Amino acid sequence: MKYVIVLYDGMADYPVPALNGKTPMMVAKKPNLDRLAQRAEVGLVRTVPKGMKPGSDVANMSVMGFDPAEYYTGRSPLEAASIGIDMKASDVSLRCNLVTLSEDGKPYEEKTIEDYCADDISSEEAAVLIEAVQAELGNEIFSFYPGVSYRHCLIWKNGTTELGNMTPPHDITGKVITEYLSDSENAKPLLELMKKSYDILKDHPVNLERKARGKRPANSIWLWGEGARPAFAPFEKIYGIKGGVVSAVDLLKGIGRCAEMEVAEVPGATGYIDTNFEGKANAAVDMLKRNDMVYLHFEATDECGHRNEPENKVRAIELIDERVLPIIFEGLKDYDDYKIMILPDHPTPIVTRTHASDPVPYLIYHKNNEKQGVESIDEDSAAATGNFIDFGPGIMSHLLEED
Repeated sequence: MKYVIVLYDGMADYPVPALNGKTPMMVAKKPNLDRLAQRAEVGLVRTVPKGMKPGSDVANMSVMGFDPAEYYTGRSPLEAASIGIDMKASDVSLRCNLVTLSEDGKPYEEKTIEDYCADDISSEEAAVLIEAVQAELGNEIFSFYPGVSYRHCLIWKNGTTELGNMTPPHDITGKVITEYLSDSENAKPLLELMKKSYDILKDHPVNLERKARGKRPANSIWLWGEGARPAFAPFEKIYGIKGGVVSAVDLLKGIGRCAEMEVAEVPGATGYIDTNFEGKANAAVDMLKRNDMVYLHFEATDECGHRNEPENKVRAIELIDERVLPIIFEGLKDYDDYKIMILPDHPTPIVTRTHASDPVPYLIYHKNNEKQGVESIDEDSAAATGNFIDFGPGIMSHLLEED
């Protein structure tokens, strides 16, 4: 038996005025996904445990079968694992975004966050900027590591996770940052790093060149997502099968590496709508030759939700349908039996531009045991089936059980 999970990050949504009160799932032309839904088990699953923040970290851990209440220590340590950082038990890791703050002459604390990803800055440009920050601010206590696009990492030696509210920047785009800066005494050295980074980056040659091209400058770091070194059990030890991960995002790669799963590196995988869709699909098919299960993750739907891009979110769903699912279907022809599970990790509603905790639609298709599903899968049709999995990590066991 082979298993393929296709994860559309943040695909679920609320009704969008720009889409005539429908969700992107309702509007998107997705014949391949709907063809599966017509012959699959369809329902809702609660991927974000009650009382936990609806991050992609917690939600994807649930879908991959790891109970966040047991394994979650913070978002950034998972990304640190992906980058290959050997965290010590006393280290604290923080996500270090490159963001665009307003260049209006106001004090740092009164600036507005104009873009949480600095126009989706390239990894090459970002690496130069992070290296400049490391050269000026790095020392025996603080070390900065470049990651992918706007997502980077700070390791704080002998640090603390008791930092108050370190707000994710994608939650406050367009807002003055004053009330979103932690007032914890422990966070003061981190806020000082953020302030000093602005002076280092605002006139950096990379940013001057970006502005000349009409791009937003990556003129400040933003620290959040703190956590200690994670301690995962191997996926194979828990579930008795070998698994692999295909993603453009360090977070997902980090979960995979912590769980001792195979992790693919795909050229041109960006985490946005311009990603190498075919490359990721082919990597998943190849990975399935050596593993029983592959987790194929696409970030584009989530990014479009954060950016208030309803048309692009619809198009991202369609592109996965057009350019990914046919490759997966063709690759699975080599196997006598298989299951495909498709779902989002959480909603990223266009109207709020941030994550939500609502249960999400899922489908599970079994080649040798087709079922009566729904004509077209979306938030409403999935809810109407009455199928509901309340414990998110249980969906992996549900996928693997015989039916």
